[in-house]
Amino acid sequence: MVPPPDHCPALVLNADYRPLSYFPLSLWSWQETIKAVVMDRVTIVSHYDRTVHSPSCNIRLPSVIALKEYVPARHRPAFTRFNVFLRDCFTCQYCGGSFPTPELTFDHVIPRSKGGRTTWTNVVTCCHVCNLLKGSRLPRQCTARIADRSVTFGSGIVTWRSKRPGRSRAGSRTSGRLVAASTTMPT
Repeated sequence: MVPPPDHCPALVLNADYRPLSYFPLSLWSWQETIKAVVMDRVTIVSHYDRTVHSPSCNIRLPSVIALKEYVPARHRPAFTRFNVFLRDCFTCQYCGGSFPTPELTFDHVIPRSKGGRTTWTNVVTCCHVCNLLKGSRLPRQCTARIADRSVTFGSGIVTWRSKRPGRSRAGSRTSGRLVAASTTMPT
């Protein structure tokens, strides 16, 4: 059975044959892909078994295309909820539990109500329970603790250090506090 054209997106590769982006994966609709092929802006790498027709020609739908001109990659990944979850390995940074995406949210270590900003260094992944328990308090004002770790994400390194070790099982709470949050983010 041949899929309808709307189910035939094309993977877009840069001129060096790497995807333009990974999260989300760089995909173009079949209409954008055909337009780029006709304008000679891309090279076709692979095709679907599906053909589209115009009054003057038949064209096999490309499944993978590569740009003819190189597009420089972004130096920093986009700040999105999903990218924060990826950075933190879909793990609550307070209780250490791994959760599916619908059960996660992100938390401002220094709450926005206390002047905290929405940045890579002030936002961590957490489960709904820990988010409610922490509320709009600083980690040292409650039992919240961020695990020791150093994560490289994009072009920056985010390092979290806690003062005391604690349990890191889902549902358990540890007493401790965030001692330092330092970053090295080249511009």
